[in-house]
Amino acid sequence: DSSFLHFHESDCDIGGSSSCESMLSLNTEKILSQAKLLAEQKRFPFATDNDNTNEELAIAYVLIGNGLYDEAIRHFSTMLQEEPELVSAIYGRGIAYGKKGLHDMKNAELALFELSRVISLEPDHPEVFEQRAEILSPLGRISEALSDLTKAIQLQPSARLYRHRGTLYFISEDYATAHEDFQHSLELNKNQPIAMLYKGLTFFHRGLLKEAIESFKEALRQKADFIDAYKSLGQAYRELGNFDAATESFQKALLLNQNHVQTLQLKGMMLYHHGSLDEALKNFKRCLQLEPYNEVCQYMKGLSHVAMGQFYEGIKAQTKVMLNDPLPGQKASPEYLKVKYLREYSRYLHAHLDTPLTEYNTDIDLPGNFKDHWAKNLPFLIENYEEQPGLQPHIKDVLFQNFESYKPDVQELICVADHLGSMMQYETPGFLPNKRIHRAMGLATLEVMQAVQRTWANSKVRMNGKTRLMQWRDMFDIAVKWRRIADPDQPVLWLDQMPARSLSRGFNNHINLIRGQVINMRYLEYFEKILHFIKDRILVYHGANNPKGLLEVREALEKVHKVEDLLPIMKFNSKTRDGFTVNTKVPSLKDQGKEYDGFTITITGDKVGNILFSVETQTTEERTQLYHAEIDALYKDLTAKGKILILSAELGEVDAVCNLILSLVYYFYNLMPLSRGSSVIAYSVIMGALMASGKEVSGKIPKGKASIQISKYTSSLVDFEAMTAPGSEAFSKIARSWMNLKSISPSYKSLPSVSETFPTLRTMIEVLNTDSSHCLKKTIVVV
Repeated sequence: DSSFLHFHESDCDIGGSSSCESMLSLNTEKILSQAKLLAEQKRFPFATDNDNTNEELAIAYVLIGNGLYDEAIRHFSTMLQEEPELVSAIYGRGIAYGKKGLHDMKNAELALFELSRVISLEPDHPEVFEQRAEILSPLGRISEALSDLTKAIQLQPSARLYRHRGTLYFISEDYATAHEDFQHSLELNKNQPIAMLYKGLTFFHRGLLKEAIESFKEALRQKADFIDAYKSLGQAYRELGNFDAATESFQKALLLNQNHVQTLQLKGMMLYHHGSLDEALKNFKRCLQLEPYNEVCQYMKGLSHVAMGQFYEGIKAQTKVMLNDPLPGQKASPEYLKVKYLREYSRYLHAHLDTPLTEYNTDIDLPGNFKDHWAKNLPFLIENYEEQPGLQPHIKDVLFQNFESYKPDVQELICVADHLGSMMQYETPGFLPNKRIHRAMGLATLEVMQAVQRTWANSKVRMNGKTRLMQWRDMFDIAVKWRRIADPDQPVLWLDQMPARSLSRGFNNHINLIRGQVINMRYLEYFEKILHFIKDRILVYHGANNPKGLLEVREALEKVHKVEDLLPIMKFNSKTRDGFTVNTKVPSLKDQGKEYDGFTITITGDKVGNILFSVETQTTEERTQLYHAEIDALYKDLTAKGKILILSAELGEVDAVCNLILSLVYYFYNLMPLSRGSSVIAYSVIMGALMASGKEVSGKIPKGKASIQISKYTSSLVDFEAMTAPGSEAFSKIARSWMNLKSISPSYKSLPSVSETFPTLRTMIEVLNTDSSHCLKKTIVVV
């Protein structure tokens, strides 16, 4: 007669067949026997002293265990009609409402109502607070859930409760507090691979990669077949820039489950950013076989095809992403936001595959608003936009070019380019080696060398459909051209070629160094240097505006060793209470005593874990013109001295030319005139122009270490060295200290012309696609 007999959902027609009746009776018998055992052992919450009541309660709990939530709710409700304050029935009914599904707000509200009733009747039971937290958190009511879990921990701490609360802090991006909870959980029960994994992730998201790797390895010691730990370990190694170790970890995850979509996706993305496009494609295709609507894999598949010159397949994949419109109120994915820009740019590239590169200019051809929106990563809402023409059938895709099909001197050119490109690799955490970028920028370096040599010998160059003497922008445009085609996902665009409206508002190049608790490990080495600069500026500010409090500020600044130590000092002045900005100044060489705006450092926040520490350069028309005048003057001087150098290679002249090249690029770095890629573009120009002067860079950019001293920088990101150097001379000195310049090998002169060997986009893509493993077997003459 109990309510659990009233089944409403069954595979058979209750109205008739004997098989159906026997199934019901079998279920009934099974449920009753399970309930009897449960009641005897009192293995359910809030058991009473009455055996009959316990047996009835146990039946409903068994129904929950068998997924029969409506039947359980009816059973509890019947009991509550007789005994309205039967705590176990109230609790059980709350659990059943929660299990029914929180997608229906009615279930969620009823579950919370019942559990809150239990807390008012029995306030000292941690499991009720935990259950209520489990319902609150999926509803986005994280602070209430955290409050419940904190109460549960106060009543009875356990490894599970700390892990549960740590997970919620992790979701809230409070990684430091989450780390403390996972640590407490592991102290109470050290054998918890999931807690260990999450502990590792709290390190990972704070940029503490080595600590993250140790935690992931410990999780794997506890659970050898833990796929998520292998996947996370692979991602940590990828962020460190350790391609081989990352590949090994991803492979181990896929050996355990070859259909693990997240690992396929992450491995594919790593391979793409390593320049191994063929291998990346295999992973994206496998990912899409398993999950046809995976937007990341679909976007990356389209991107990989386009980068390799396979435009038909590429645009087909891009269109599939475009069809995946977000639902009303749903946030569009990053891939959906980017894909229309990529499709338009892909069509443009395809149309220009066989047009000589000297006859057109991408910055002029692409519509202004398109470039502006693309560079700012805005939704594709461009008024009166006229789409690029569709693919033209007479223009065929790029075919794979075998390395052996190139003439021996071109093979030598490719191998030399690979070597030169590898010299630009940052050995700092966060920079994955990309062999495709290496080759592209190595070829850019050689092309810059050849173009500069021709200019110094009074030859003209052909650019943008005109034959004329080369200007400094043409020199950088060579590197821009190669950087663009190496990765078409990134808009590498001149900011001064943006629409006037965009420039008048200012165009920001923004880098977050710390956002909340997320540390940008790429720039970790520079925090101390920037901090030193900020402290100097604070003293200057208080000296001018608060002379009486200067001594107090000076004493406080002596205790500042990390960014968050600045927070109390911000409170010294009402104007800086919520944060402050500090501007760097770049001294002019052209007009002694004059200074230009460098970059802006911003610090805001009220407590540790809630800090925004960022740097940005704001490119306005006025600022750009000032920098252009400086670079123009340096380039004019460089060209004059270069022409003298061609005639007589005296040591003093070479030295002067080297300093001019480094000074010119110092202003380029501080101007940051491109939407992306300024750093590697500028460095390839440095290398190429130095080679034109007869000097070759033989030293690699210094490797990063865990700490730096103010007097001697052990790690270099060349752009940050330029941006934080007090002037062009200081930058030249730092750069030359590790460049280890030596006389150029004569064999460079016999290399074929880069611009004539690769005169079109098609030939550029072909050479970037070709396999370079042969270069490792050859002896590179110039090294």
